[in-house]
Amino acid sequence: MSRNRPTLVWFRRDLRLADHPALTAAANRGGPVIPVYILDPLTEAQGAAPKMRLEMSIDALAKDLASKGSRLILRRGEPAEVLAELVNETGADAVYWSRLYWPAVNDRDASVKSSLKHTGVDAQSFAGHLLFEPWTVQTKTGDFYKVYTPMWKSVQGRDVDPCLPVPPITAPAAWPHSAELQDWHMSADMRRGRAIVARHQSVGEAAASERLAEFIDEKVATYHTARDMVAEDGCSGLSENLTYGEISPRALWHAGQRALQEGKAGAETFVKEVVWREFAYHLQYHTPHILRESWRPEWAGFPWNTDDTHPDVVAWKQGRTGEPFVDAAMRELYVTGKMHNRARMIVASYLTKHLLSHWKIGMDWFADCLTDWDPASNAMGWQWAAGSGPDAAPYFRIFNPATQVEKFDPQRTYRRKWIAERYSEPTPTALEYFDAIPVSWSYHFQNGYPEPIIDLGTGRQRALDAYKTARS
Repeated sequence: MSRNRPTLVWFRRDLRLADHPALTAAANRGGPVIPVYILDPLTEAQGAAPKMRLEMSIDALAKDLASKGSRLILRRGEPAEVLAELVNETGADAVYWSRLYWPAVNDRDASVKSSLKHTGVDAQSFAGHLLFEPWTVQTKTGDFYKVYTPMWKSVQGRDVDPCLPVPPITAPAAWPHSAELQDWHMSADMRRGRAIVARHQSVGEAAASERLAEFIDEKVATYHTARDMVAEDGCSGLSENLTYGEISPRALWHAGQRALQEGKAGAETFVKEVVWREFAYHLQYHTPHILRESWRPEWAGFPWNTDDTHPDVVAWKQGRTGEPFVDAAMRELYVTGKMHNRARMIVASYLTKHLLSHWKIGMDWFADCLTDWDPASNAMGWQWAAGSGPDAAPYFRIFNPATQVEKFDPQRTYRRKWIAERYSEPTPTALEYFDAIPVSWSYHFQNGYPEPIIDLGTGRQRALDAYKTARS
């Protein structure tokens, strides 16, 4: 291979320059590096909020590359065809990318690699999206872990390679044509909610690094308790950055380990959350059906409501169930594109248990509304809450939104922040909800706050009866 021929680096969910094994390997070849992002059909099919947030991340990466004297080449189409065209246009003799471990992507990437190699191109995929490759973490019998705690115990003492610095990126003598990001209209599906949701994002590699440093310095010590208090700023907020690869999981692991060595009490809990994400990806890799059907086969025939237009489901989606904790969380989602983790458990339990509606309805709604949407974490989280997933807890665990809110929002701060109709002087964030929602919802502040759509005791008993019948 000639060192003067370019290497294409195909960016996907690794939109950063530091700790990027594929980019580093390309730079180490000694020739020009041409960064590429491809808007493929799988990406175009994603939900409105994730696609909007991805657009923002792509823009941030392009600016970071420009500051290094490089560029991000944008193309649209099937990756195999686009990469073949770029190889012909640039004379590149290598294409490198980061592995994603998504079922829909794995076979396609294997085909891309095979076709490139067939034409003499050095096609390689690299780690970087996870701490541990899914096939490297096994039980003593050689199986994958189906329960989180044993997996955590098996990896907590592992050595993790240090983070890589930003490599020198040599520009080619001539750049290939690039599309314009704004011409892709990736935010179009957000309509009038785009400007509101965008204000609540922290985008790009620099923002992610600053956010991690601030969290470790100021918050990680109390993370193990503060992370459940929905009105407190006690979480890292890094899920959106990790989703798009604006920061690597290794950066989080090493920061957490350093904090742990410094005696910061919440650091281990933080590292465990990083491994919880790993667990989701390992399950997605080994049992891809978790994305589309109940992970536990005995739940296949459970009589959930599957009609996502049912009035109770619509009320849940719109944050109008009459349960303040549930509604506050759903409105936070619609305004910010994110939701506190404790609140996610509550709204998921309410939909799947009190309303007896299928977890796929909630999973799909989150996939459209979350700016930190991640297929593995979203699917595992919903199945965990529904009881059909990898959870050793009894099937009858049903969160009560009323008691949960008193425990995790005792001062009613979270409810006041996101619900306008219950207060004479609503907060600006609560009012933002009415500016973000579709006009077709025909819902206004003056409508007043709704009555509960179901009595919590009645909903709980109905769920228990349904579970008992299904199990018998």
